[in-house]
Amino acid sequence: MPRAVSLGPLAAIVGFLAFVEFTSGILQGFYTPMLTDIARNLGIHDADVNWLEGTQLMLSALVVPAFAKLGDMVGHKRMLVWSTAITAAASFVLPFTDSFAVFLAAWALQGFYVVWLPLEIALIWSRSRRAGHPASLTMKSAGVLVAALEIGAISGALAGGALIDVLPLTTVLLIPAIAVTACFFVILFGVKESPELTGGRLDLVGLVLISLALLAVTGGLSFLRLNGVADPLSWGLIVLGIALGAAFARFELRHDDPLIDVRMFASPSLRPIFITAGLFGVSVLGAQAPLSTFARTDPEVYGYGLGTQGFQTSLLIGVYLIAMIAGALSYSSIARRLTPRITLMLASSLVAIGYLLFVPLHDTYAQTLTNMIIAGLGSGALVAALPAAAAAAAPSTQTGVATGLTNSVKTVGGAIASCVFGIALASHVIGGSGAEGAEGTAGSLSGYLTVWIVCGLTAAVSVVLLAFVPKLAFSDAPEVQEPAAVS
Repeated sequence: MPRAVSLGPLAAIVGFLAFVEFTSGILQGFYTPMLTDIARNLGIHDADVNWLEGTQLMLSALVVPAFAKLGDMVGHKRMLVWSTAITAAASFVLPFTDSFAVFLAAWALQGFYVVWLPLEIALIWSRSRRAGHPASLTMKSAGVLVAALEIGAISGALAGGALIDVLPLTTVLLIPAIAVTACFFVILFGVKESPELTGGRLDLVGLVLISLALLAVTGGLSFLRLNGVADPLSWGLIVLGIALGAAFARFELRHDDPLIDVRMFASPSLRPIFITAGLFGVSVLGAQAPLSTFARTDPEVYGYGLGTQGFQTSLLIGVYLIAMIAGALSYSSIARRLTPRITLMLASSLVAIGYLLFVPLHDTYAQTLTNMIIAGLGSGALVAALPAAAAAAAPSTQTGVATGLTNSVKTVGGAIASCVFGIALASHVIGGSGAEGAEGTAGSLSGYLTVWIVCGLTAAVSVVLLAFVPKLAFSDAPEVQEPAAVS
């Protein structure tokens, strides 16, 4: 059995970056309990809160490719500092405006935090190359960072829910802004820059093409969910996005220093990782809202659901996040014993098993909790593993881009799943009353079964794809690192 690898000289940097990810988790969990209060302060309907999620999702798809490439070119730490400064500035706008337009713009800009984890993984990989065992060190570090992220999400949700009941909204909204400002100084003074930078000039044409493509696809999916499958504008935007994506790929193949080396998608080590990231986004980003609404549905009225109250629902989510922490922290030790490839397959298998178990077992709170724990263990391992695996398999000059791509592809997968699941649930809403559905419900049981089956099957497909990854992929063996690059 391979010897355990200590973080050694990287321990201090990983510690500082763990604080950054803890803050990222706070941002992701803190606002959820007070969205209704935010809506009342802005004078908008609860349904309009969905625009906050939508705009931040679209911005995250746009900024990751640019900042990941700039990280490889001019420094991962430098781009971490810039993204944190933008996030902090946007966070300080939120407490002091009652304009929905201003709040929406600031909320979208706050989404720059999505680039933190890909940049951190790339930075750790770059520094660990000199320390030896880069793949092992990156895997172990990624587990620590993801655990800090999930702990932050739990802490943020608990703190936000408690504080909004006793403090004015303006005061409560200042707390995450102060936390992000602290992150800025932690990165500025505590983190050393990557030792190997590629330099060069940013591919602006490629950036414009991929930004427009992602904006068109995510926008089309959002309109498709809102307006239904017969909406021509939605399909037109999706087709336009695909066409722009094809134009981007052709342009990048001819470029000397492309924004994204699309040849990486042909790498036998990287291609399954990117596809797995997209399929993983289906469950980790697309299935959480349906799980929450299913738990809150009263089985006495609608014939399905758990009928949980707020605290019981929060407990389900909290246990799921704790399972993700356990999965993230255990990934490196299991990968050391079984190889990263097999561990990725096991993690995807757990996600598949967890969601497919919902099909026969969804009638009780204990069954749902068990299913979510199983899926959470696999999900936590995948959140930590995918960017680390991409960094290990990518060309040494493309680590930031490769780790960023796992995030971008996962986001697109989640956006597609959110649209499909929304349509599936909406198509099964039945007016009137009765066991199959009722006015105001999220959908019938068959709609939820569709969600769980799709999540389980996409995870199962990932297991099959990962089986074809070269056995020594993502290892510390130096001879395996460069062949992953496709010229």
